[in-house]
Amino acid sequence: MMKNIVIIATGGTIAGSGDAGKAADYQAGRISVSDILESVPSIRSLAHLKTVQMCNIDSNDMDEERWIALRDLIDAYGADPDVDGIVVTHGTDTLEETAFFLNLTLRHDLPVVLTGSMRPATAASADGPMNLYQAVALACSEEARGAGVLAVFSDTIYSGRDIRKSNSYKTDAFEIGHFGSLGYMRDDQVCFLSRSRRPRTCSSPFSGMEITHLPRVSIAYWHCGADIGILDHMCEHSDGVVLAGSGSGNYGSAWQTHLHELASRHFIVRASRVPQGIVFDSPIFDPQGDTIPAYTFSPHKARILLMLALLKTRDREEIRRLFAIC
Repeated sequence: MMKNIVIIATGGTIAGSGDAGKAADYQAGRISVSDILESVPSIRSLAHLKTVQMCNIDSNDMDEERWIALRDLIDAYGADPDVDGIVVTHGTDTLEETAFFLNLTLRHDLPVVLTGSMRPATAASADGPMNLYQAVALACSEEARGAGVLAVFSDTIYSGRDIRKSNSYKTDAFEIGHFGSLGYMRDDQVCFLSRSRRPRTCSSPFSGMEITHLPRVSIAYWHCGADIGILDHMCEHSDGVVLAGSGSGNYGSAWQTHLHELASRHFIVRASRVPQGIVFDSPIFDPQGDTIPAYTFSPHKARILLMLALLKTRDREEIRRLFAIC
């Protein structure tokens, strides 16, 4: 029996339009999801499809308000017993942030798969049709149920927790780094190799939370000679701050001294601008334990986790625990 899959479109390059045949210099979010499906006629042999055009934007215009709306929309379809899985088309620039937010906040275990493309629909060799085809195939798979939010690009299955964009130009634009992918796609065949062991969707501490807004969290990027005034400004105008430090979340002595003064009144997370590795507590750069380590999270994912944590609690030790378990 064919399954029922809902495709929620948000725009992005997969819905982009430019000069015929050209892969660059295009406008994202110009083509409707119905028109995209017409370019993949065989996709309707995989499942009964329902399409929803939530928005049609460049993913750089995705914001917290749209995250919440998308989460609520997915949860509404997830509560429908006739829906077997959900696919979200999304721009690649901020897809990893949306995937991470959904992975932490959805309240059901239905397959939810994000995908998109690096070339617009009008390009001579657009990658969107195959990515969308494989995303629908993955959403139909029983193996994807309970696996958390997933993403499919270039025949590869990624977790919403760990996916990150690693190339600004190639069609194979994503990676998970040392953690490895969850598996592969061979046309419509699903091959899982591993699963994430961290809390996800209905097992997440944020699943089912009533979310109408998110606290304001900013990211301070450390570089040689960085002005400590940046920290004052961000702490004054934000509920929390994530530091994108060098190395394993490091920064200069002037920042270290000033952070010690600020940390008693503000929530500060130490992350790293380095793509690989992990940030632990540091007796050298944070001897008083003023900050919360981001562990494996990038600065922008640490920002999302801190926003959700601050929505749940203002207890510093509990926030520290949430970073350790998520």
